[in-house]
Amino acid sequence: MIAFLSGISVTCFVTSYLIALLLELTRSLRELPLRRGVILTFTVVGLGLHLVYLILRAQPSGGQAGLLATWYDWSLLLAWGLAACYLWFLIQRPETTLGWLLLPPVLGLIVLAILVRDSAPFSREEATGIWRNIHALTMLVGTVAVLLGFLAGVMFLIQSRRLKHKRIGHGRMRLPTLEALQRLNRRCLYFSTTALGLGLVSGIVMNLNRWGYVGWSERGVIFSGVLLLWLLAATLFEVFYKPARRGRKVSYLTLASFGFLVLALAAVLTSPHGRDTALPQSTLPQSTLPEASSPPRVATAVQEVRS
Repeated sequence: MIAFLSGISVTCFVTSYLIALLLELTRSLRELPLRRGVILTFTVVGLGLHLVYLILRAQPSGGQAGLLATWYDWSLLLAWGLAACYLWFLIQRPETTLGWLLLPPVLGLIVLAILVRDSAPFSREEATGIWRNIHALTMLVGTVAVLLGFLAGVMFLIQSRRLKHKRIGHGRMRLPTLEALQRLNRRCLYFSTTALGLGLVSGIVMNLNRWGYVGWSERGVIFSGVLLLWLLAATLFEVFYKPARRGRKVSYLTLASFGFLVLALAAVLTSPHGRDTALPQSTLPQSTLPEASSPPRVATAVQEVRS
């Protein structure tokens, strides 16, 4: 299996994107049955192969170059992100034709990656700093999105209760309409899922650059992963189950997301996650451990003087 995956090249996912683009361009010429399904299939296959290729490139090699920290890697990462946006629109807005607008930049970024493939990579220290900044920024944005979704959910429930008891005109506190609060809830759910997903992935790459391993057993990492899994499940539920887009269901999802966020933050604050702690001696590279058999330099110099 590993040998098969290692055979994946740029040509594999570029071919998938090209086929999807050609099928998109023929939408206005003639109506073909199952065309959207074929476009969706090739887009998903291209994204999957693209992701596997990036994951394989992120495997530690033991050198000084940082993981996923060359202009080649960054261009491919941007291309993957843009292709993922295209897939999102393809699922959410099947009646629109955005492939002719989004897929050419994806292919252009891949061409750019090939052109800068021989550029010098960043060092592991530089890579750690870059990925640390991305991790901090995306986790901050994701946390703010969850909090904003929680507030929007609370306002939705208050406004809904007001309408039910016909008290919408009473009091000085005016809230947005239920439709506006539903849209805000939905967008916060999507945005927080995307941002926290990027934050978790960037944290993994940061730790691989910094220590060469990821502390999967840390409470902060475990609860962050649980929060992300919940957000992914809630987002998929909202996208594919249309009744969830009406009424209070999205509000309840964002309220539950806030509960998971509180647990994740509590786990992070009570664990060594993100702190500079000394590595155990057994985890250090062999070249950094002192050699027990070699005598101290000072003692050696004293012996030479006496002789």
